[in-house]
Amino acid sequence: MRIRDNWNRPICSVPGAKMDLVEQVTPDYNWTFEHTGKVLKDVINMGSYNYLGFAENSGTCADAASECTVKYGAGVSSTRQEMGNLDKHEELEKLVARFLGVESSMVFGMGFATNSMNIPALTGKGCLVLSDELNHTSLVLGARLSGSTIRVFKHNNMQSLEKLLRDAIVHGQPRTHRPWKKILILVEGIYSMEGSIVRLPEVIALKKKYKAYLYLDEAHSIGALGPRGRGVVDYFGLDPSDVDIMMGTFTKSFGAAGGYIGGKKELIDYLRLHSHSAVYATSMSPPVTQQIITSMKCIMGEDGATLGQERLCQLSENTTYFRRRLHEMGFIIYGNNDSPVVPLMLYMPAKIGAFGREMLKRNIGTVVVGFPATPIIESRARFCVSAAHTREMLDTALNAISEVGDLLQLKYSRKNRPGSEGSDCFSYLESHQD
Repeated sequence: MRIRDNWNRPICSVPGAKMDLVEQVTPDYNWTFEHTGKVLKDVINMGSYNYLGFAENSGTCADAASECTVKYGAGVSSTRQEMGNLDKHEELEKLVARFLGVESSMVFGMGFATNSMNIPALTGKGCLVLSDELNHTSLVLGARLSGSTIRVFKHNNMQSLEKLLRDAIVHGQPRTHRPWKKILILVEGIYSMEGSIVRLPEVIALKKKYKAYLYLDEAHSIGALGPRGRGVVDYFGLDPSDVDIMMGTFTKSFGAAGGYIGGKKELIDYLRLHSHSAVYATSMSPPVTQQIITSMKCIMGEDGATLGQERLCQLSENTTYFRRRLHEMGFIIYGNNDSPVVPLMLYMPAKIGAFGREMLKRNIGTVVVGFPATPIIESRARFCVSAAHTREMLDTALNAISEVGDLLQLKYSRKNRPGSEGSDCFSYLESHQD
């Protein structure tokens, strides 16, 4: 309750590189909020998943979505199996399959439901799900709804995963010791709270060795990783056919909504008949569909321009620069150097509210995270770098972060500092991060 003012702030503009926030005050210590009518203009947005800058209200994507709304309307008011299957949906699914390099794909109107409603269609009683301990809630919910047995392995730890796989094959199901009907490994491309990238080549090697199936959630990595923006598979230069179920969302890099599943044609045909999200959920909105088609063609270079490749390069440059500067300042940051998700460690829960408020005073919008989304002593601020951020915006944000870091004593790292001995607890934490 003390820090509740840091969340649910109304935004009254496109959440692009900059945004406008509605000012709010509380007369009763965060129980309720009142809007003053004043708008905080041009707040630098360091929190939205707008990795490639496609969340915008002008340009080719916005124009195409506007034309689509005029032709098709804003909603479909039916499911895909009834009166809600548009030619736009068919076009998008063929485009997604080509983009991923798989035989077939299927799109859904909600990213969260893509996981939570499709995993139960793929596994059930007598099946085993091996889940990374830091997997997203949608994956956890889907596994629980499936009725499968769930076992959790340590984050990105291949020894832990292999031990579970070996034990599963040796011992089989509890009590009966019959072989498991199916073993499904659940991992993410980029983990949204850690900024770490899955060790996919090693996961695939274990999957093949023990004859398991692999479900890869690329919500944060699709469009944001790889030389062609095609996710973690592209990043490692792997064969897409080695991943049995490729899942991702359109809510991040594509600036839209919904999700997809890609894989073999037999898999997709099966999901069209058995997935609750396909059978009972309303179809994806036409303008949203068009937004995805236009942005994906832009990334692929099929629009006849180089804008997509330029944005991929810009995102990579911004990510490297932002992470390097934070590290040089003395902050402890988690994750892979190529990940646009940048968690900056606050550690102390009392500093969550202070950091969020101080940054907003300096016209920087940030996301602060605490328990239960993270362990109670691993509170953090999470920045999301975008291709839409200019170097000037990043420098402004970095200067503000440095200023607030000095104010709140957040520069825990002793790396790159003269006289550093690396003997304190925070140096130990740095040496043991992923």
